[in-house]
Amino acid sequence: MHAATTPVRVVLDTNVCLDLFVFRDPRVAALEAALRTGAIAAVTRADCRGEWQRVLRYPQFRLDDEGWASACAAFDALIPCAAAAPPADPDPALPRCRDPDDQKFLELAWETGARALITKDKALLALRRRLGRLGLFEVLPPEAWTAARAAA
Repeated sequence: MHAATTPVRVVLDTNVCLDLFVFRDPRVAALEAALRTGAIAAVTRADCRGEWQRVLRYPQFRLDDEGWASACAAFDALIPCAAAAPPADPDPALPRCRDPDDQKFLELAWETGARALITKDKALLALRRRLGRLGLFEVLPPEAWTAARAAA
């Protein structure tokens, strides 16, 4: 009998979630498959989920109430809220993101022990090397995650 493999914990930013659950972008199909099979486990927290729900209401996405509910349900089915409450003070070693709205994704990855933050956001990707030197977690775009997974 084989021991069950623990899924790799990841954090997905809002833009990646849009590609997954709204646009159904084929470039993130491997990421979606890994989520569905349990090879990876994405986590969120209330403020990240709140941003997701707010962004879905932006007029450029043209989602009616049914489309909004469907996107929210797809997100909730694959990305549970993390059980741990955020610490009062973030880790002092955690770099500050140029965009304060994106800091929560760094904090979430650190708080939950995620191995990777998968993002398309330039401000978050700019911290890639620094976070790598600190050994906290990887920050990479979905395409790099897919390529690394294929090479493994």
